[in-house]
Amino acid sequence: MPTIRELTTYLETIAPLAYQESYDNAGLIVGDPAAYVTGVLVSLDTTEAVVDEATARGCNLIVAHHPIVFRGLKKLNGTNYVERTVIKAIKSDVAIYAIHTNLDNVAGGVSFKIAEKLGLQSVRMLSPKAQILSKLAVFVPADNLPAVLTAIWETGAGRIDPYDHCSFRVGGTGTFRPLNGANPVVGSVGQDETVQEQRLEVLLPTHLERAVVAAMTAAHEYEVPAYDVYPLNNANQTVGSGAVGELPEPMSGQAWLSYLKEQMNLNVIRYTALPDRPVKRVAVCGGSGSFLLPDAIRAGADAFVTADFKYHEFFDAEDRLTICDIGHYESEVCTKELIGGFLADKFLNFAVILSETDTNPVRYFT
Repeated sequence: MPTIRELTTYLETIAPLAYQESYDNAGLIVGDPAAYVTGVLVSLDTTEAVVDEATARGCNLIVAHHPIVFRGLKKLNGTNYVERTVIKAIKSDVAIYAIHTNLDNVAGGVSFKIAEKLGLQSVRMLSPKAQILSKLAVFVPADNLPAVLTAIWETGAGRIDPYDHCSFRVGGTGTFRPLNGANPVVGSVGQDETVQEQRLEVLLPTHLERAVVAAMTAAHEYEVPAYDVYPLNNANQTVGSGAVGELPEPMSGQAWLSYLKEQMNLNVIRYTALPDRPVKRVAVCGGSGSFLLPDAIRAGADAFVTADFKYHEFFDAEDRLTICDIGHYESEVCTKELIGGFLADKFLNFAVILSETDTNPVRYFT
């Protein structure tokens, strides 16, 4: 059996904690990371009922999209549902892990799952994030290059999706003079030395900078490798918010609403005026996505599927697209399938169960 730490470490290769928003609280919220996993219950939310379900179904770990604790708890006396849920989880020896905005913010995450359910094609990030990439430039003797490349690639550098092992290199001449106390691989103390080297450049996620530099340094044959790390403003096309893609065939406005309702299993859709053109390009965002309306408009979307629009925010569409507010729970309940799929593909020696507890706090009278 894997430990909770092994399981969560795997999930964090898919959705690194570094990509969560500043207000978020993703990660292990309750539980011992060294404990062995007996079963996983995957849920959208964690409530007392979900903890009861986990216990009844033999699961000692809940993997939820929404964190049960967003802010620090000053007391644990059961005065609200958050405290009661945490108390029950601790008493029941059930760990709680949240994979929230970090899963929202990666390609293949929540919005991409919505796009999949809607059958969208050529799906891409709606609003890629910038300033989360860096470039490593290091000078390496030619015979040491394979070892250095292997080390940094294994640590996560050199990936430009859908490619990996990406690098640039160019030859040149390096000079140095070892001083007293040096232990040079090439040359002698006090003597100028000239060496033919390769300048190696690779991209890396900024949050991996320390690990990549450590791996490079360990693999490099020089006592003190010469290297630079540059922060980049480039947008990372695999990290950001929302997704946008095209329907296989254009639909009329009414046909689109019917299709959306069926594919997402909806009771109701709040929407703005339908466009006077067929719906072809669709932008989506799981959960509260009103902040992405300008991005959806710039992307040329005919419809924008998300949740939690306020009354006055609907006016901002200005007939440039149709806002389709399908509800927060309804837009993200498919996250259970997404997380469950990740775990089932990796771990085969324990049960991965999708929660059957309805945690939607909103009810509809129809």
